[in-house]
Amino acid sequence: MRWMRQLAFVQLITGRKEKAGEPPSRLAPEQLQPDAGPVVPIQSGETAEPSQNLSGAKPQTVSSDLKAELEARIADFRAHQARFNREREQYFSETLARLRAKIKDAPPPGPGK
Repeated sequence: MRWMRQLAFVQLITGRKEKAGEPPSRLAPEQLQPDAGPVVPIQSGETAEPSQNLSGAKPQTVSSDLKAELEARIADFRAHQARFNREREQYFSETLARLRAKIKDAPPPGPGK
């Protein structure tokens, strides 16, 4: 079951266990974003520098296993979307060809129709 593998993957990433069939608990805003140091308000006329790391902490690195899995998932998604687009285009072409054939083979409309 693919959904079970995906749930296990989410649990691995988040470090939390969710029970099957229950909606995931909501995360607090501080859990959604990594600690980027103190919040400094921007005065009008100033520009923010997003690369500025005020806490002095090193940026998080992604493990090679996780990166490889993410790249594989992205590649699978792109392949699926490409296949979906090809099938949609083929269906459209076939439908249009059938419609044109019916129009060509239809008798001409009579007077008053």
